[in-house]
Amino acid sequence: MATVKTPAEAWISAGLRALARGGPDAVRIEPIAADLGVSKGGFYWHFANRAAFIERMLDTWEKTVVEDVIAEIDSHGGAPRDRLRELFRMAQASTRSTDGLGVELAIRDWSRRDKAVAKRLRGIDDRRMAYMRSQFLEFSADDEDAEARALQVYALMVGGYFIASSNPDLPRAQVVRRALELLLA
Repeated sequence: MATVKTPAEAWISAGLRALARGGPDAVRIEPIAADLGVSKGGFYWHFANRAAFIERMLDTWEKTVVEDVIAEIDSHGGAPRDRLRELFRMAQASTRSTDGLGVELAIRDWSRRDKAVAKRLRGIDDRRMAYMRSQFLEFSADDEDAEARALQVYALMVGGYFIASSNPDLPRAQVVRRALELLLA
């Protein structure tokens, strides 16, 4: 009977869940193996060590939140404002899932203490900003205007989760949609 190996993708997904729940210190081989219901020996079929595993986790997350998102939006075509709305919708949907928001926040927190993670996150932020800037430049010829709008949209997408205030007369989702529309005007 052949031995069934747990795919690398399953290890990576479990690692990202662990990261979302407990930060980088929670990314440990034995607890992740237990979460998957397998022995830790299978880990070494795919990864040389924890550092290689973390590198693959971050590669996977980066591809998911940058390349895959941009490819999905661009595959539908449409006007730049529609692409930006779709980007915002996808970002909101991703962060509504516990793992999506948890991973993003864990990596941002981790980047404050780890220069390599900070460098990688800066690259991700730069690519996300470049995409938004390119969309704004399609309907605004002013580089400074496009940069300011891209920064405001990104700040709304990323920073909105850190703001705890609420207005009992206006649902938060309605205010966020209105803020986006003001930036797309």
